[in-house]
Amino acid sequence: MDASEASAVCETVLDAIGEAVVADRRVLETVLTGVLARGHVLLEDVPGTGKTLTARSFATALGLSFARVQFTPLADEINRAPPKTQAALLEAMSEKQVSADGTTYRLPEPFFVIATQNPIEEEGTFALPEAQRDRFVLKTSLGYPDRAGARRLVDRRADRATRAPEPRSVLDGDRVAALQTAVESVAVDDAVRDYVVDLGRHTREDDRVEVGVSPRGIQRLFETVRARALVEGRAYVVPDDVKAVARETLAHRLVLTAEATVRDVSPTAVVEATLDRVDVPAVAAADD
Repeated sequence: MDASEASAVCETVLDAIGEAVVADRRVLETVLTGVLARGHVLLEDVPGTGKTLTARSFATALGLSFARVQFTPLADEINRAPPKTQAALLEAMSEKQVSADGTTYRLPEPFFVIATQNPIEEEGTFALPEAQRDRFVLKTSLGYPDRAGARRLVDRRADRATRAPEPRSVLDGDRVAALQTAVESVAVDDAVRDYVVDLGRHTREDDRVEVGVSPRGIQRLFETVRARALVEGRAYVVPDDVKAVARETLAHRLVLTAEATVRDVSPTAVVEATLDRVDVPAVAAADD
């Protein structure tokens, strides 16, 4: 599958999901980018913004089975789970296997988690451990719909006898795997590779950061920028791909100092400062 075909397939998937989910298309593109990067995605937002519907719609459109795990004493409201329960999910995410009664079961491919959580300020939530946050290739938010989107939601509820629309299934597991494989063929210039490394390393040099981006986090950024290029229809990465996904890929991996936390510094602000500080390489466009 070449880049042009892959991009067309991605557009079909996003169109199908858009039939059910009222959200900024760029956010849906970000989630799809995480899936193509063979990663897990964390959706954080206030209740009622469509997080679970988004996860379910991705599974349906991609032609994959969907399993919902509600965490209250896909993973829904993951930060309501106590640490022991979160550790069980971590095994599935990192090893792609589950253990029960002394027996280990391999999970089917492709396998990915779209986990949802409420902001940590919400009552009854636990902060995710650093190790678990690092397992998500990216973290994003749906946000509130614009006025037109809110009107669409109201129109859907005008007739309660009408079921909410569901996305069409436009792919299957083999096609999803083919898209993920196509990402591996996306070319990344040496200068862009250095750029990815420098961004990760510079987060560790910020005085507001206690723990910066790990080597695994740098690898995840590399994987994500290739997936983003493919979604855009290119067989090569440009610096704008890096800048487009850096916030979602890096911010949730940072642990800020106590002083920065008290001053209400956001991890996203640290990543944005890093993007401003690190020189952007000049890379000529490659031939598709």
